[in-house]
Amino acid sequence: MHVIVATDGSRASLDGARQFIGFADADAVTEVTVVAVVSPYAAAPFANEIGPTRTPLMTSLSFADDARVAAETVAAEFSAWGPRVHTQVRSGSPAQEIIRAAEETDAALIVLAAGSRGLSRTILLGSTASRVQHSAPCAVLVCR
Repeated sequence: MHVIVATDGSRASLDGARQFIGFADADAVTEVTVVAVVSPYAAAPFANEIGPTRTPLMTSLSFADDARVAAETVAAEFSAWGPRVHTQVRSGSPAQEIIRAAEETDAALIVLAAGSRGLSRTILLGSTASRVQHSAPCAVLVCR
């Protein structure tokens, strides 16, 4: 079974990957693809809370680099788990790109956080999670 694990660079997305590892059958999962999506039209195209903290000397802002670091950080959680692990950094609508990744890999499951920013974190299901849940070609595990 191929699993897509989505990260938006939030601690909630890292926690979601850890929750999945905590109860999933490693023998049933053959591949994991960690997907990070840079949203070019968003106010903050990508916010990495799980990578290294920027110092004043780090003046280059690269959302693609932040997304790559976030995907690698989440992928590292699976390193001793067994299945082959891949990372992808995509650009576009997060929900559409997560769904597209699932379609392209014939994934059986998508794992993502419920919502990690603002009001959606405590009250509402995040818009990306909601869109993925309603349009995915496979099962979706939404973690809180």
